[in-house]
Amino acid sequence: MADINAIAKQFTDFYYTTFDTNRVGLQSLYRDVSMLSWEGTPILGASAISEKLTSLPFEKVQHQVTTLDAQPSSPSVASLIVSVTGMLLIDDNVHPLQFSQIFHLIPDGGSYYVYNDIFRLNYG
Repeated sequence: MADINAIAKQFTDFYYTTFDTNRVGLQSLYRDVSMLSWEGTPILGASAISEKLTSLPFEKVQHQVTTLDAQPSSPSVASLIVSVTGMLLIDDNVHPLQFSQIFHLIPDGGSYYVYNDIFRLNYG
């Protein structure tokens, strides 16, 4: 298997840059079988996930990744689990929000798609 940490870094760099600048562009990372859990609410399918992400109630967002961990998720397929923690700067708010996000990435040709995506804000 390729270096999963490098794959995880490349994926998350692309994901969060796209989220921060053009959320519509994230739809291609999901499939009809993909599942997003957004703050405990399950959302199934690329179209519904894209609709959720593009309808979030803010204009500007910036993700700052604090930690990034990756592990292989199958002995027979080059899939991986990626765990991210970080900070979100929303609109012009000077107080960042803490978040955590888990991605289950499945190989698809020469790339990966998001099979599972779990997002939570961390209050405390």
